[in-house]
Amino acid sequence: MRREELDSKAQSLYEHLSDLRKCLINCVWILLIATGICYGFSEKIFDFVREPIRPYLPGGGLIYTGPLDKFIAHLKLSFVCGILLSCPFWLYQVWKFIAPGLYAKERKYTMGFIFSGTGLFVLGAAFSYWIALPMAFQFLMTYGGEVDKPMISIDQYMGFFTQMCLMFGVAFELPLVIVVLGMMGIVSQSFLRKNRRYAIMTIATIAAIITPPDLLSMVMMLAPMWVLFEAAVLIVGIFEKKREDAYAVNERE
Repeated sequence: MRREELDSKAQSLYEHLSDLRKCLINCVWILLIATGICYGFSEKIFDFVREPIRPYLPGGGLIYTGPLDKFIAHLKLSFVCGILLSCPFWLYQVWKFIAPGLYAKERKYTMGFIFSGTGLFVLGAAFSYWIALPMAFQFLMTYGGEVDKPMISIDQYMGFFTQMCLMFGVAFELPLVIVVLGMMGIVSQSFLRKNRRYAIMTIATIAAIITPPDLLSMVMMLAPMWVLFEAAVLIVGIFEKKREDAYAVNERE
């Protein structure tokens, strides 16, 4: 391989790493600003977050044993809400990083990528809050009878709550990731259909890991992810058809 080709590849790699660095730095600043905004409303947000478990607490509130526990819990909550609030902005940074690998006609889907990514992430968090968490607490807080009374600490609850919301939010981004991979030519509709069983097994494994240890919660996680996967397969096929039609038109010209 000639020296000029090696220098060109090294320069291309350096440019990609530089773009990735800029993307990560911008995302960090966006999250910090959004976290600071959410911290100003952390008291009201915490009341909202406490609601799924409140019916199962003897006094209606959580407990804490360390002087910093409540403060740290509010910081964690502000960070998670900051991720949700700033979702369109850091998704735009991600799009700017992957857009150079797409065709010129596919780069026009910037707003679609941002809105769909934001909607899916928020939908996953909302699914966790209104469906998965109430079902989990119904199982966990009533398991073994009503003689024993729960005393849940703020730290334990916030760790459980934030993990569930973030995991569900990220999991619901699955169709967007598949569609982008399809737009980049990495996966095809035929490939996805051929490996559907492996995809479902992977989804089931993810659902078993991120949900509480009961079958109903796992099924409630698996069902929407399966539906989203099938929707992504259809969308990938639509983009492939458009690409083939555009290629055929160029060939005739």
